[in-house]
This record gives sequence, C-alpha cells and structure tokens, in this order.
Amino acid sequence: MKRYHLFISGKVQGVWYRQSMLHEAIKLGIKGWVKNLSDGRVEAVIEGEEDALKKLINWCQIGPPEAIVNNVEIIEEVTTSEFSSFKILY
Repeated sequence: MKRYHLFISGKVQGVWYRQSMLHEAIKLGIKGWVKNLSDGRVEAVIEGEEDALKKLINWCQIGPPEAIVNNVEIIEEVTTSEFSSFKILY
C-alpha cells in the first residue's frame, strides 16, 4: 500500500475532472478523496496498491476530455489506511 498527495494544475475545474477521477479511482480500487482548490487546482489524496496508483496518476496527467493538465505535483506520504472509499470533497 502507498499513499500520494496530488496537486493538479491547468484547466481542471469545470470539466468534470473530480467526477471522472472518482470513477477511475473506484474502477482501480483506490481510496481517498479529490476536491477543487480556490486557486483553480484540483487536490487529491490517494491510497492503494502501487500499480493501481500509477495507473490513476497516469490518468491524472491527461484527465477527462475537456481538461488541459499542465502539471501533476506528486508527494509521497505515509499510508494511514484511514479511507474506506473514494469520494469528492466540497
């Protein structure tokens, strides 16, 4: 199990990024959360098996069809296993 804290920048709000990420995370068995930030970025904390996390991070670098991703900042953190699902925070 691994845990990453992500900050995604670009045209990532108003393009169904969070909802699309929710579907991808559930499909891959990843737990955590995703939310919009007031500065226009999307923030996420993801926990799961390393292969699944790599797939989700690769997806994050592209996002849904309307998104234009400029950068994904990836910070590895200590796994806490605190999540029981993946959800969108508001």
